[in-house]
Amino acid sequence: MKFVDEASIKVFAGKGGNGCLSFRREKYVAKGGPDGGDGGDGGSVILEADGALNTLVDFRYQRSFRAESGEAGRGRNCTGKSGEDLVLKVPVGTTVLDEDTGETLGDLQEVGQQLVVARGGFHGLGNTRFKSSTNRAPRRTTPGTEGEVRDLKLELKVLADVGLLGLPNAGKSTFIRAVSSARPKVADYPFTTLVPNLGVVKVESHRSFVVADIPGLIEGASEGAGLGIRFLKHLTRNRILLHIVDMAPPDGSDPADAALALVRELEHFSPTLAERDRWLVLNKIDLLDEPTLAARREALLAALDWRGPVYLVSAISGEGTATLCADLMTWLEQRRADEAADPDLAEAEQQMQRRMQEEARARIAALRARRRSEKEDDGDDFDDDDYDVDVEYVP
Repeated sequence: MKFVDEASIKVFAGKGGNGCLSFRREKYVAKGGPDGGDGGDGGSVILEADGALNTLVDFRYQRSFRAESGEAGRGRNCTGKSGEDLVLKVPVGTTVLDEDTGETLGDLQEVGQQLVVARGGFHGLGNTRFKSSTNRAPRRTTPGTEGEVRDLKLELKVLADVGLLGLPNAGKSTFIRAVSSARPKVADYPFTTLVPNLGVVKVESHRSFVVADIPGLIEGASEGAGLGIRFLKHLTRNRILLHIVDMAPPDGSDPADAALALVRELEHFSPTLAERDRWLVLNKIDLLDEPTLAARREALLAALDWRGPVYLVSAISGEGTATLCADLMTWLEQRRADEAADPDLAEAEQQMQRRMQEEARARIAALRARRRSEKEDDGDDFDDDDYDVDVEYVP
């Protein structure tokens, strides 16, 4: 299945039906009068979040959507039929923007949530509406109004409680395989993960959270190197990040240097994202003896000036993963309870997510503008929609 995380569409709401000009004329009826009915309202265009979808590929090739217009009124005070609303299904986690103004129209984060993006036109009035004591035979009607027309940009960001952040081959895919039913590809070469993999981690009965395995980032990801620019923005939807560090890299590089490079990419892409709650997970501890592990751990914490939680795990054997998942579940439950009890805390969380998404959007737009300029200078065409990869979700 193709994973398309952006799409531009144009929506047309239906026009309202015109009012009718008609008079009652019947044989053997002494008195007639106006009997023109009203028109019908135009249909609106509505977006609805559907849990069965995980991509915007349906909007990749069909870009124009039009709701039904209302019918005109008829004689004998018959009202025209209203146009049917057009309901477009989108994945949960879709943000809707007005391309002309840049305004964010809504964010569909729950299954079944709806958003009216273009309202249908109002019906016209028939001449019966204008009858009065001084005007017994009105010839006045009104036309239906035009429906709204909007150019929309749809942005899909993976919704997960926990996001995995790390360099290629840091062990993110192995970790998600160890703690959930997800089965992403695992191999001994870089960039084995080309897709955002989601998995549900069940800590206990009725206690679970969703973890997202984001493809590995490299130095320069915020400038478009590797796959980072495609997927860094998906981290803005995670409530907490796990920074997974390979403590025994096969090339002999320093784990501290690798961790610092990743933090710099986060700060460059979105300063607010770099301030997100983040835990440090030191992976592949089974490959090191205790003195070497302790020395590398201290060097890493000193280089990062780290003050947050630190976990030592071996994703391949599962060592330490149960404790980590239990602590994550407790943290997430406490955070949700705090936000439910304190509206100011919930509002601060929403504002933080908005800032992260705005910064990510601005960074991606700047990179696209630069690439477009480079392509035009070379005489090549630039395709804004060249963002397709595969995606897998395992509940």
